[in-house]
Amino acid sequence: MDDRTDFTPVATPDMQATTTVSANEPSLPAQPPSPNPALPLEDLDREIHAFVAKLTGGLSPIAMYEAFSDWMLHLLASPGRQQQIGIKGTQKLVRLQHFLMTCATSDKPDCVIDPLPQDHRFKHEGWKQFPFNVLSQSFLLTQQWWHNATDSIAGVMPENQRLVEFFGRQWLDVFSPSNYLLTNPEILERTAEEQGANLLRGASHFAEDLMRQATGQPTEGTEAFKPGETVAVTPGEVIFRNDLIELIQYRATTPTVRPEPVLIVPAWIMKYYILDLSPENSLIRHLVDQGFTVFSISWRNPDETDRDISFDDYRTKGILAALDAIEATVPGQKIHATGYCLGGTKLAITAAAMARDGDERLASLSFFAAQVDFEEPGELGLFITEGQIAFLESLMWRDGYLDQSRMAGAFQMLRSQDLIWSRMIRDYMMGDRAAMTDLMAWNADATRMPYRMHSEYLRHLFKDNELAEGRYRVDGRPVYLEDITVPVFSVATVSDHVAPWRSVFKMIHLLDTDTTFVLTSGGHNAGIVSEPGHPHRSYQTLFHPHGSRNPDPDRFHAEAPLQEGSWWPRWTDWLNTLSGADVGLPPLGNVAAGYPILGPAPGTYVFQR
Repeated sequence: MDDRTDFTPVATPDMQATTTVSANEPSLPAQPPSPNPALPLEDLDREIHAFVAKLTGGLSPIAMYEAFSDWMLHLLASPGRQQQIGIKGTQKLVRLQHFLMTCATSDKPDCVIDPLPQDHRFKHEGWKQFPFNVLSQSFLLTQQWWHNATDSIAGVMPENQRLVEFFGRQWLDVFSPSNYLLTNPEILERTAEEQGANLLRGASHFAEDLMRQATGQPTEGTEAFKPGETVAVTPGEVIFRNDLIELIQYRATTPTVRPEPVLIVPAWIMKYYILDLSPENSLIRHLVDQGFTVFSISWRNPDETDRDISFDDYRTKGILAALDAIEATVPGQKIHATGYCLGGTKLAITAAAMARDGDERLASLSFFAAQVDFEEPGELGLFITEGQIAFLESLMWRDGYLDQSRMAGAFQMLRSQDLIWSRMIRDYMMGDRAAMTDLMAWNADATRMPYRMHSEYLRHLFKDNELAEGRYRVDGRPVYLEDITVPVFSVATVSDHVAPWRSVFKMIHLLDTDTTFVLTSGGHNAGIVSEPGHPHRSYQTLFHPHGSRNPDPDRFHAEAPLQEGSWWPRWTDWLNTLSGADVGLPPLGNVAAGYPILGPAPGTYVFQR
């Protein structure tokens, strides 16, 4: 480990160590302080909250109670609104009765309500036949009524209204007729065709999944996608390592390269190789083949001993340490820095602080599905209330980190129809297994989040939105996004449930520099991993020059021409316009400057469990 970047945890007031560890003893997690007699009682509270959190999947029952109480009390105090909701319920019942009467005289009566565009549960032809059409229409009308019952209740706090509607919808989805054998015509048809063999396969799949979950084994099929063998195979070398990152420099595949190197800053929520999957869909390989010298950070997977790693450590020991190494390896050249998701948020903070302090090492900034304004973070914001954060902090305090399974559970709830119920139907009732892909295997390669870092991130950015409002501090002083003057390329995805594209679009309003915005088809991951030749891919582009009027996102989405294909060539063309003429190949690392080759890519941190 490089002793120049030795990590010394910064203990928070309630985490001061009470013991001294000798050099020959393993380091221990920081312990709670003992002088104050009230602290053991606080620890008792945390233990109780952590125990409850494990039973509720990390959701605060108090926050849920407050939301439903707010909604119910205001509804009880609004008799006029109650009557409106009752009238709507009666109207829907009448519509359903009329539909039943129509079913008696027609084999395929017209539906009284259609599913939402993203709801694919009732696409099968069998849902048009009696009695399944009645079941689906009844469910959809009930779902619509619930929206009426939770929407526009005077006095209810907006976040509570959204929470009640969201969890009410989750509860209703449990009772969807599509989830049960006897009420799903597609499952019944398959069962009749295979004489029940599909149910036997489904039972086998269910037993195997239970066994793997109980023993901590990865999802079936992921063993075919091993970093360094089938994924993350772009040739390169680790040229720097500290206790938070490994920096990989990739080998050139062209006789000459652009003089300005490219730094990839991935999110530390998952492993870095989302941008270096299989050779045919690796963005890093694509950049190298286009004549760029590419570096990528690979984050260490923290454990309980890393509970005090701060959000700012990811700036100093992560991005700035990487920039120092690149500057020593490719001296005299500015750097194209690229951040993905949370890595992009931290890159924006770093760039703003560098601009404030006169650090001019950046040539451009690119952001992939990265937010800097968290005022409208989408349904993920439902989990970021004061009560919910405090509850989550108790869970993290006990372990020293947030396990990836907790985050995965929240993301699955946001898309429960696709990620929970549809999967259960396909795997356990239809008896089918979706073929494992490199992207699915990467998604199962879990990481953790340090206690202190994640708490600071949720409070300062998600909850208080300090960065967008000019109140976020770096080294004790505020940073401002409008200080950034280098050109910016920002990519958002249409169906992103993690970083909604309209939220990402706000970067245009906050920056005061030439900004190119790309809105591409796909979701948070699949929209970014969008290699040339990928079918059914398209994108829209907006160029917003420095000093021009702020554009309207909806008007852009409605009017910008739709371009077929991958956005990757559009990005590399943009990088080329900001790069100099080709030069000879740079060395791998710089031994004289303290950056020797430490081993081949993908390094060692990517294998941490």
